[in-house]
Amino acid sequence: MNHADHVGLIRAGVEGAGARWLELGAGEGAFTLALADVLGPAADITALDRDAAALRILSGQMTRRFPAANLITRVGDFRDGLPDGPFDGVLAANSLHFVADPLPVVTVAREALQSGGRFIVVEYDADRGNPWVPHPFSFETWQERAVRSGFVGTRLIGRVPSRFLGAIYAAVSEAPTRTQTATSGAAPLTAPDEAT
Repeated sequence: MNHADHVGLIRAGVEGAGARWLELGAGEGAFTLALADVLGPAADITALDRDAAALRILSGQMTRRFPAANLITRVGDFRDGLPDGPFDGVLAANSLHFVADPLPVVTVAREALQSGGRFIVVEYDADRGNPWVPHPFSFETWQERAVRSGFVGTRLIGRVPSRFLGAIYAAVSEAPTRTQTATSGAAPLTAPDEAT
C-alpha cells in the first residue's frame, strides 16, 4: 500500500471530526501521515509506540511532509495506559492484532474520547493469524467487539485487497453522545464482561 491507499482507507472516518487524535502503535507513521493529510494544518496528533527509533523516523517524516501539523510522540505500550484525553478520535491501524484480547485497550480508548468521538480500526479481515499477525479480527468480529466496548454506529469505511491475509479493512465506531447514553437507559460499558 502507498500513501494514497492509507488516506483512502481512513478518510471517511476522519472527515468532519475534530483535529485532536491519538494513534495507537504508530510505528514509523504510515497512517499518521495519512491522518495528518486528511486533517490538514489543524492536525493535532499524539503518536504512541513502544519503538523510540520508529517514532523518530515518524517525526522527521511529519516535519518534512506536513510541517503545520502538531505531532507529539510518546514512547509506551498502549496496553499500559493512554495519554490524557479527551481526543476527537483514536486510530488503531494494524496495531491491535498484536494483542490477544484487545477489548480492555479498546474500552480505555473509548473512555479517552470525547462524547461522539471516533475510533478507527484498520485491520486484516481475517479471524486466524500467523506468526507476523498473530491476532487479526474480521470486520464482523470488530462489530461485536465494538458493541461490547461501548461503541455505537460501527460502519465499514474502506477495504483493499491484500496478498497477506486476503484483505485489509477500515471501520469507524463512535463513542456514544450523552443523548445516546441517556436514551439507552444505561451507561456505556466500562469493561467487557467475559463471564457471559
